[in-house]
Amino acid sequence: MNLLAIALGFCLDIVLADPAWMPHPVVWMGRFIALAEKLLRKVFPKTPMGERAAGVFLVLALLSVTGVIAFGAITLANFVSPYLSFALQVLWCWQVLALKGLKQEATAVYQKLAENDLPAARTAVARIVGRDTKSLSEEGVTKAAVETVAENFSDGVLAPLFYLFLGGAPLALLYKAINTMDSMVGYKNERYRFFGWAAAKLDDIANYIPSRIAALLWIVASGLAGQNAKNAWRIWRRDRRNHASPNSAQTESACAGALGVQLAGPASYFGQKVDKPYIGDALRPIEPKDIEKACKVLYLASSLALLLGVLLWKVFSLYIGGNGL
Repeated sequence: MNLLAIALGFCLDIVLADPAWMPHPVVWMGRFIALAEKLLRKVFPKTPMGERAAGVFLVLALLSVTGVIAFGAITLANFVSPYLSFALQVLWCWQVLALKGLKQEATAVYQKLAENDLPAARTAVARIVGRDTKSLSEEGVTKAAVETVAENFSDGVLAPLFYLFLGGAPLALLYKAINTMDSMVGYKNERYRFFGWAAAKLDDIANYIPSRIAALLWIVASGLAGQNAKNAWRIWRRDRRNHASPNSAQTESACAGALGVQLAGPASYFGQKVDKPYIGDALRPIEPKDIEKACKVLYLASSLALLLGVLLWKVFSLYIGGNGL
């Protein structure tokens, strides 16, 4: 049953993305995090140890609430009807994935660049990156969009699929809770250095294996897309650690190598310049068309991920004597 729910959820994401009218669990997670942060900062001491303890409490609270709701809702739905439980699983399998939504946002950036509307392109890319975008050049906007497509293949598609296959929709929702916390409080700036420590560390752990699988699939998919898979492998092996996070440079390095461009480098966050190492070799200047090329690999790699998951599921099911459904 879980296998069919995952496949249907994947197809729904490709066709419909995330309709604006539909309530989304990540939105509620974000609201919970924002409210909890305000309350916890009032309760815990404003010291490094106090803020770190508050951050740990936030992690435990959100994961507990998410786990109880996810497992409880599916259990209750199954008690009412197996079909209701299945429908709920399909819905959540759909919602934890962000394939088409990511492509739509990146394509919007490309379209504005193609129209030579740099201000609009900056606004569009600001929707999908955390860096400051107001002063980005065309090259800077393009790099930001390409990097986001590559990095978010890992935490927006591959990692959710990884946890869907491991534990179904409830485990994938727990992963989304971890990833949402990291995106909101996992910064190494003055405000979140201690408060966001637990969320950032847990996100590093949760993405450690998925990010490496994602990089390997990106390399294979880049070859299928007519890009330079050999160079993607070379740059991945050389530059996959060129990031403060142990995971973020995994797919970025594979993407940079496949395209033959240089990504990353210094960037500005919240008005503060951050010196980051470059990823890849500048064999040619990056150009807006590279956003489309990255999106093509995104879809191929995502399809490979689904097929690989189904294959491994079936092999495991045959090994234990089940039917995998």
